[in-house]
Amino acid sequence: MGTLSKPTYFVDYTEIALMQPAPNRGDGADWRAIAAFLALAFGWSWAFWVPKALAGLSLLDGLPVLPELGAFGPSVAAVVLVAYADGITGVRRLFARAVQVDYPTRWLAVALLLPIGVVAAALAVAYVTGTEPSYPWAETPSVLPIAFVFIFFLGGPVQEEFGWRGYLLDPLQDRLGATVAGLSIGLVWAVWHLPLFYIPSQTIYYNVPMFGFFVSTAFLSVLHTWLYNNTNRSLLPALLMHTAFNWANGMFPVLESDPASVTLLIALAAATAAVVAYWGPSTLSRPRSRSDIT
Repeated sequence: MGTLSKPTYFVDYTEIALMQPAPNRGDGADWRAIAAFLALAFGWSWAFWVPKALAGLSLLDGLPVLPELGAFGPSVAAVVLVAYADGITGVRRLFARAVQVDYPTRWLAVALLLPIGVVAAALAVAYVTGTEPSYPWAETPSVLPIAFVFIFFLGGPVQEEFGWRGYLLDPLQDRLGATVAGLSIGLVWAVWHLPLFYIPSQTIYYNVPMFGFFVSTAFLSVLHTWLYNNTNRSLLPALLMHTAFNWANGMFPVLESDPASVTLLIALAAATAAVVAYWGPSTLSRPRSRSDIT
């Protein structure tokens, strides 16, 4: 029986500091490692979610209370596979990428402001069309920053980004290019959420039209890839963008408005098209000079 090859797509920070080009990792992209990651990520998450979805569909009775650990599947899968291949050193390197800031800090502002701007545009349409959503924090606005921190750690980003971007993105880019890899992860990312659409307690997803979710996730994944490729494969911008998007949609639920929902998709599509057109579909990045390390 074959074994998983040692991942070769983690970043050498010494190389980055010297601004040497990253090595060609195309031959190191291992489809077995990709398959193992997907099996672990989906297996972990769906083991918690599918029974709840079946109960929500009245297909399963007497379901015991399951812990809320399903969302950790992608990051758990990444940690397990990195530990298997590279040991504790590899895991430390993976986690270190979440605080890596050896790139222009303006990218952190982009990570935060772009998703908030997209939601703001959709919200403006909701106002204009008289379909303004309700705000869950209206009576206690002080919860807004608390919600951001909560979402960062327990609302998706930390639970997922070490997997989607930290483990899966590089080998797929080696084979498919940046844009196609981003779209592919977006599709996988959306499918991974499927059981949540049948769990009544998951109000963000339950009975929500899937088409819009799949499309927006695909666009958002390409934007994540763009940030990732322009920040030396740091995970911090991806964590912040993921948090900002979930926070903005949760605190300003534009999906309650049909015109705003359509605007959200259009804005994401426009942002993605502009990024791909300007930065190039194959890498979604431009060469950087030494002066860019600030």
